[in-house]
Amino acid sequence: MKGKKILVGVTGGIAAYKTPLLIRLLVKAGAEVRVVATDSAFDFVTPLTLSTVAKNPVESEFFDEAGNWNNHVELGLWANLFVIAPATANTIGKMANGLCDNLLLATYLSARCPVAIAPAMDLDMLQHPSVQKNLKTIAEFGNHIIEPTEGELASGLEGKGRMAEPEDIFKFLSNILNA
Repeated sequence: MKGKKILVGVTGGIAAYKTPLLIRLLVKAGAEVRVVATDSAFDFVTPLTLSTVAKNPVESEFFDEAGNWNNHVELGLWANLFVIAPATANTIGKMANGLCDNLLLATYLSARCPVAIAPAMDLDMLQHPSVQKNLKTIAEFGNHIIEPTEGELASGLEGKGRMAEPEDIFKFLSNILNA
């Protein structure tokens, strides 16, 4: 990870509470980390938390307060690896269909580096045929899918849908970069 440029995408799911831990692991391993988040991600984790652990500002809008463009193309070209953790059903569906209504998705569509996603959602959502089709589609695009794990979900149900633990995501990303 030393010297690698890692872009971390954060979407609006409860598993976003794990993302600062992943960012911390990447930074401790010597990676330069930048964060792009959807607006709904901030319902679960604050920009201050993400920027503090990343040691870089968090990007979420196409323009900053001064009217300067947050260049999604530049973000996509900057990264050696782009990981979206958590990746919600909504974002996965948009990725599969080329929809682009936020900075994270615009960056994804501009990225030339490997992309890994860590899905996180309730078990019924994960098993829905449309979500399974979207996951298959984005895997066929060459994206790496970090399989969700089984356990207690935010709904109180037990089953597959939990975002992988930060340490496991870190190992997965290391394998991509070392391949």
